[in-house]
Amino acid sequence: MSYLKPNNSFITNSFMIDIKQKFIDFFIDVANVMSYLKSVAKNILHSTFEKGEFLKQCYQIGNKSVGLISITGIIIGLVLTIQSRPPLVEFGAVAMLPGMVAISIIREMGPVITALICAGKIGSSMGAELGSMRVTEQIDAMEVSNTNPVNFLIVPRVLAATVMIPILTLYADVIGIFGSWLGVNIKDDVSFTLFMHQAFDSVEFIDLLPALIKSFFFGAVIGLVGCYKGFNAGRGTESVGVAANSAVVTASLLLIVVDLIAVQITDLL
Repeated sequence: MSYLKPNNSFITNSFMIDIKQKFIDFFIDVANVMSYLKSVAKNILHSTFEKGEFLKQCYQIGNKSVGLISITGIIIGLVLTIQSRPPLVEFGAVAMLPGMVAISIIREMGPVITALICAGKIGSSMGAELGSMRVTEQIDAMEVSNTNPVNFLIVPRVLAATVMIPILTLYADVIGIFGSWLGVNIKDDVSFTLFMHQAFDSVEFIDLLPALIKSFFFGAVIGLVGCYKGFNAGRGTESVGVAANSAVVTASLLLIVVDLIAVQITDLL
């Protein structure tokens, strides 16, 4: 009995064709991203964006995120305090707990957690909304009617995310420190005034400034990625879900990369 043997040369050629196609697709995606960023930057610098749409997006971003950030901020403060207290008790350094938690929240936990939450809430919303407009050909209609969709749809959303994420980060910092005070009072009895004095005696302006600066970049990343994925969605209805999901995943990954770069730069200063 004879068996058919696979053609190794055919498998190799097929594999090479797949690799070549992936490289081509990658460079096409890079070109599309660069063209998109150039178009957004051009409209921000040289055009008058829709102020009404910008204010509307600011309200929606804040309104959609403030509740979840409030709950998450309190839980972060509670968890950091409860987890950090036992080791400090062993060394007799409980008085350092408010300052340690405050610095942890302000420097890292507040900005990163806030950005990741907004990537899930805002990035997916932008991707789904613009993806729906692409599927229903509303964006095509704007282009045909000589209306600039980048200036009307993308620029206000990107600017709103860039402005609102730092504000939400400051709010998350305050709520997180308040949650830490609640956590301290589970085992001890510390007044709110004393706790705040102990917390902010350890915090300096240099702790707040880098976190605030990278929050602007976090907001820009969320806005740019969410709008890009939705604006370039496919024509089928399933592409709306793909755009929303891809916006969340890509934005979350880029946020971690931006945070890593920001930490390295801050460490050098």
